[in-house]
Amino acid sequence: MDLMDLARIVVGLVLLVAGGELLVRGASALARRVGISSLVVGLTVVSAATSAPELAVAVGAVLRDEPGLAVGNVVGSNIVNVLLILGLSALVIPLAVKQRLVRFDLPWMVVLSVGLLVVSLDGRLSAVDGLILLSAVVVHTVLTVVISRREARTPARAAGSAGSSSVPDAAEEDEETVPASIGRSLLLVVLGIALLVAGATQLVEGAVNIATTLGVSSLVVGLTVVAVGTSLPELATSVIAVRRGERDLAVGNVVGSNIFNIGLVLGLPSLISSEGIPVSGAAVAFDIPVMLAAAVALLPIAFTGFAVARWEGALFVGLYLAYTGYVVLAATAHDALEGFTAAMVWFVLPLLAMTLVAFTAYEIGLHRGRRDPARSP
Repeated sequence: MDLMDLARIVVGLVLLVAGGELLVRGASALARRVGISSLVVGLTVVSAATSAPELAVAVGAVLRDEPGLAVGNVVGSNIVNVLLILGLSALVIPLAVKQRLVRFDLPWMVVLSVGLLVVSLDGRLSAVDGLILLSAVVVHTVLTVVISRREARTPARAAGSAGSSSVPDAAEEDEETVPASIGRSLLLVVLGIALLVAGATQLVEGAVNIATTLGVSSLVVGLTVVAVGTSLPELATSVIAVRRGERDLAVGNVVGSNIFNIGLVLGLPSLISSEGIPVSGAAVAFDIPVMLAAAVALLPIAFTGFAVARWEGALFVGLYLAYTGYVVLAATAHDALEGFTAAMVWFVLPLLAMTLVAFTAYEIGLHRGRRDPARSP
């Protein structure tokens, strides 16, 4: 293992984090200038910004003829986003989930995950498949903005009529401050993109070289090291949003990022590559179904009480650690793999299923009690 390759990974991760931070700040400032809510900012602008590292890595991997890294990066990042990032964020403080997120955005993420599994069954993402995935994320973004503007129109009019006396002064203040703010925001976006591209290039090169030296497939590297590395902007954004009290932004960022990862990060390279992106049988048989299962698991957890509690966050983190352990043991053909698999299948997963059923029933009971206080003891 070359120390230079390790240095490339470290430098790449640092550049990705710095670039993602700058890009998120600039993009969020631009979005808020047009009056978009924090949830919609998380679902669209911030999600697209924090998915930029995955896009840069995927395009770079395809151009370097390492398609397994591109697929592993997206699938692994989506698993990291739901299980690790939402889990850690919920451990900081329980996450609020808006009803529109449960009724529209979460089902869209699940359907898009199912779509990725379906188009991958033939072992390749063709240009047509990429166009379908890309169209799905474009339609979701347009609908999200349209619905948000429609919902905000009536409250904005009411607020405007109620505080009409103070509007002129605020308008004059905005006219003076907006141009400079927009200029600074655009500068942050440009610098962020530049750092992301540079960081992704270093990360891909170092990861591929290490994988070749150790005899580990690029898919495994993408599922683990690169997936966590490119998800660091989402982690930073979600934790910062939670600490600032914008808990719906954290969930919206993760859901929107997963949608962008599938639709844009895999869709665009599929269109660029003349032969499409090959998808390994291991990814189709195990990793993509795990990604789909994580997306589906978020539905009932978000629906029961419209929140992600601390115990649910701890459960997600534990599941991610178990998944990562299995991937590493399987990639290295370790002797502990058989015992680890048996323990997960015959003990951990059944216990987990019973725990989820029990707590979900409890949460549903609490939710019904809040809706109908007369029936509560």
